[in-house]
Amino acid sequence: MADGEAHRTIETVFRIERARLIGGLARMVRDMDRAEELAQEALAIALQEWPRAGVPQNPGAWLMAAAKRRAFDAIRRDRMLARKHEEIARGLDEAHDTAAAIEAALDDDLGDEVLGLIFAACHPALPAEARAALTLRVVGGLTTDEIARAFLSSEPAIAQRIVRAKKTLARSGLTFAVPRGDERMPRLASVLEVIYLVFNEGYAATAGEDVIRAGLCAEAQRLGRILAAAMPDEPEVFGLLALMELQASRFPARTAPDGSLVPLTEQNRARWDRLLIRRGLAALARAEALGGADGAYALQAALAACHARAATAAATDWRRIAGLYDALRTVT
Repeated sequence: MADGEAHRTIETVFRIERARLIGGLARMVRDMDRAEELAQEALAIALQEWPRAGVPQNPGAWLMAAAKRRAFDAIRRDRMLARKHEEIARGLDEAHDTAAAIEAALDDDLGDEVLGLIFAACHPALPAEARAALTLRVVGGLTTDEIARAFLSSEPAIAQRIVRAKKTLARSGLTFAVPRGDERMPRLASVLEVIYLVFNEGYAATAGEDVIRAGLCAEAQRLGRILAAAMPDEPEVFGLLALMELQASRFPARTAPDGSLVPLTEQNRARWDRLLIRRGLAALARAEALGGADGAYALQAALAACHARAATAAATDWRRIAGLYDALRTVT
């Protein structure tokens, strides 16, 4: 394989596996910064070895194994620095699995790696703006500059926000695992809030020349789908996912050739994304079947569904829309 082709393949694989890799490493070393460093070290090793040896059959498992070896070696070297390092080393000694065991763990559709990372980045101890920035940086893989542009801020300010957030999480003793029982619901609300904030920043951008930042919306939708796959019994997860899918379905018709916004009633509905509409309606049906029809996100999704189901603006069920707004006002 030519070096250029190999490097492009490695970059693509790393982008796909990045969140899962960092999530798994953060759970082991209990440090998000160190987990990011280990992931980058694994990438550097792949850039050296894959062009020569070829891309492994399970590249995600290979990257995780390489990162774990680096963590194991570093902790052994620094074992006398702190008791905490010794505890982590013992944990890594026990977790120093065979390649087959590592592959088995990574072959899980999701596991808790990415989801645990999302819940960590959206910890209620962090201010809302810090949660959003950290989620985009660590889970979404956006650069600090991209996040700064998205939120109409300077790159140094965003960098400081992310650094402070990581320090807060480090002091909290977070385990980077999905919370259980009574801890889940307040944390889940925070996660949903951040994902919706990210989506809204893309839906009505406050920075940049474009009125829509489809990339941010797509990232929020991806996170929503991850949550829905991992938490199939949470109605508000499906309510939010339905809302995002239905709103995003109108993007192709939402702007004019000059970049200006086209009002909903004037949009060419033939250009709406029917696949996203089907996905959104299915997620809404799931939320309602779980008893979540009166949730704030599900009600907003139901409003979007009224428009999605109408072949023309004149055919919109405005009476139902008025009723849904009344219900939403009560809930909020």
